[in-house]
Amino acid sequence: MMDKHIMVPFDKETAAGLRSGDYVYLTGTVYVARDAAHARMDEALDRGDKLPFEVSGNIIYYMGPSPAREGRPIGSAGPTTATRMDKYAPRLLDLGLIGMIGKGKRRQPVKDAIVRNGAVYFAAVGGAGALLSKCIKSSEVIAYDDLGTEAIRKLYVEDFPVIVVIDSTGADLYETSILEYSRP
Repeated sequence: MMDKHIMVPFDKETAAGLRSGDYVYLTGTVYVARDAAHARMDEALDRGDKLPFEVSGNIIYYMGPSPAREGRPIGSAGPTTATRMDKYAPRLLDLGLIGMIGKGKRRQPVKDAIVRNGAVYFAAVGGAGALLSKCIKSSEVIAYDDLGTEAIRKLYVEDFPVIVVIDSTGADLYETSILEYSRP
């Protein structure tokens, strides 16, 4: 396991250098989308419409922020459960999405799409939303404003801490950790 600092967005070569269990600090642009926004993006793709942002090479953070306090760009910004986006993730990965940030396990079709596309799944620490928000320097709603906290946001983050859970080879930290700690 290694600590790595990377700029986002990033490419498949950078993703290929990340390994399950690596601690990574992201700096750059990250997009926020949850269930309702994913459903709208899926409908847009079904109609042949463009998405509100270029997914290729970018990262989606599964998060619904709380309201910002005075002088801050965002409120608490902890991750939400990733499996709720599993029905949408393979399609976005096939369009070039390079990474996702959430918490919890992913289903096999998502893992297969991660490997097929040379992408990565990161976990952010659940319950640490107030601390994570300190790494968010700007936040702007860019689409689906009517969804409130589920609107798509464009964030600028600095040294945003995540852990590689599923790397581009399919190695899954949740699975390897279970094996490691269940040995006699």
